[in-house]
Amino acid sequence: MPGPYKKKKHHTGDTFYKRKYNTKNRKKDLDEIEEDLNEKNSEKLVKQEYDPDKPGEGQFYCIYCARYFIDEFTLNTHFKTKAHKKRLKNLEIESYTIGESERAAGFGSYILPKQRIDS
Repeated sequence: MPGPYKKKKHHTGDTFYKRKYNTKNRKKDLDEIEEDLNEKNSEKLVKQEYDPDKPGEGQFYCIYCARYFIDEFTLNTHFKTKAHKKRLKNLEIESYTIGESERAAGFGSYILPKQRIDS
């Protein structure tokens, strides 16, 4: 039946492309960012050498979001975005570890997660 009642089949076979896009643009997880927040690693990431392959030659980097930016203005506007604030909120508490899960199951005394970032 032609017209508005015809069933549309535009997005049925594009799961391969969606999966490829999601894996290609994967960002660092919270536990990987925790390692970057150490003093040794954070100094290396903030004060990087010039790299022409990275956006902004690797000079404008947000440690919490693990993203490079073109210039300082873009980096400062990123600090005001909802995504950056949400990432900061997620990083306030230490991540859930295997030791913590064992203590919660009864293999030791349970210790509450500590606050990492002073808000």
